[in-house]
Amino acid sequence: MTLPAGWTARRPTLDDVPAILALVHAADTFAVGYPDFDAEDVRSCLTAPFFDPAHDSWLVNDPDGRVVGWTLIDNPTGVGREFVDVYVDPERAAPVRAALLARVLARVAERAAERDLPALTARAAAFPPEARWAGELVEAGFARVKRYVRMTRPLADLPAEPPPPPGVTVRPLRADDETDLRLFHRVYDTAFRDTPDYEPLGFDRWREALPSYGKVWDEWFLAEVDGVPAGALQSSDQDLDQDSGWVRTLSVLPAYRRRGVGAALLWRAFTVYAAKGRRAAGLGVDLTNPTSPATLYRSVGLREERWTDMYERSVPAAGV
Repeated sequence: MTLPAGWTARRPTLDDVPAILALVHAADTFAVGYPDFDAEDVRSCLTAPFFDPAHDSWLVNDPDGRVVGWTLIDNPTGVGREFVDVYVDPERAAPVRAALLARVLARVAERAAERDLPALTARAAAFPPEARWAGELVEAGFARVKRYVRMTRPLADLPAEPPPPPGVTVRPLRADDETDLRLFHRVYDTAFRDTPDYEPLGFDRWREALPSYGKVWDEWFLAEVDGVPAGALQSSDQDLDQDSGWVRTLSVLPAYRRRGVGAALLWRAFTVYAAKGRRAAGLGVDLTNPTSPATLYRSVGLREERWTDMYERSVPAAGV
């Protein structure tokens, strides 16, 4: 990796959490307008499954010893695509981002070889202010493959939860019940099979990843139609620092779509978020999703807030 004179690169440790957090706050404020990480998020990244900071990450220090760059590979399940992030101080270190991207892609190539795969797919996100980063991704062989939209709605003065359609019932997930967890996974797994990007994950691997979404179990719900499982809603705690509830996934089985199941699940989640004093609710929607969920989301008061473009390229295994 080529760096300016006096700049150095090294591997991060947990002792670097405060410095990394300061860097990520600067990068997030530039990209989305506010800090989107806390110290626990940084620790979680550095200790995540299938991520070894001694091999999968770099820190860059400027001549004053300040952390101005950090690379990250995110793959919490150990299968499928590798999500890469390159955080830089937008005022001081933007010119080194391309060099850091090259280094993290080299590591993705090594990870493909370690898994005996011919190649791995790498993905990276770019927000509207990050035009330079989007250009660097294209120069590195990435192509834009989709756009995600963040949708939100305020919860102040939330109307009373409307009654669900006839035959539809919604209840909380019993997180300590193995049968309920398996039911939730079956609904989620089946519902997402017809979306282009879905990578099936067996129950055991899915369950191992659950702690990374937080422990807001009373904000996970199952829906039934005439006593038959039909839908599921998974919340996460990713927006708690913004005092908002977050819908991570909404799953409705194909046979029960457009029957009010998804709306009933969303209204229940909004009602629970509001009862906890949250100021807003939000979720992300893939505009290429063939089930057209944006129409459903608008019907329950969610509105577009900002977009994120996703870029992708195939990275051949090292030595191939």
